[in-house]
Amino acid sequence: MRRPAPPRDIPPPLELECLKVLWKLGECSVKDVRGDLAGSRNLAYTTVMTLLERLVKKGSAGRRKSGRMFLYAPVLPRDEARRLAVQELVNSFFDGSVEELLAFLGERPAAAPPPPPEADGQLDAVLL
Repeated sequence: MRRPAPPRDIPPPLELECLKVLWKLGECSVKDVRGDLAGSRNLAYTTVMTLLERLVKKGSAGRRKSGRMFLYAPVLPRDEARRLAVQELVNSFFDGSVEELLAFLGERPAAAPPPPPEADGQLDAVLL
C-alpha cells in the first residue's frame, strides 16, 4: 500500500498563484484575486475562495470580515516561501547539501555570446 506524501511547506501551484496575487495586491477580496488571475487562469469564484481558505487554514494567509465579505492578506512572506522552496529543492535533489547545489549551479557554462556578424558581406549559409 502506498503511503501518502508528507505535507509540503510550500503551497501547491494553484494556492501559490493566489498567494502571488496577495503579495502583489496586499489585502483584497476573492473577487480581486479572481480578477487578477483571469489573465492566466479562468477559475470559478468558489474555486478561488476554496484556495484562499486553504491558505488561511495552513497559516499562509489571513482573513478578516469587512461588511458582508472577507478580505484576505498574505501572512507568509515571499522571501520565506522562496527559502522553503529552495530548501525543498536542496533536500529532494541534492541530499540536503547546499554546497552540492552551488557546485551544480557553478558547473553551468555561461550562455555563449552570439557570433559576430559577417564582416565580408557573405550570405549566411543557413539562409541559402
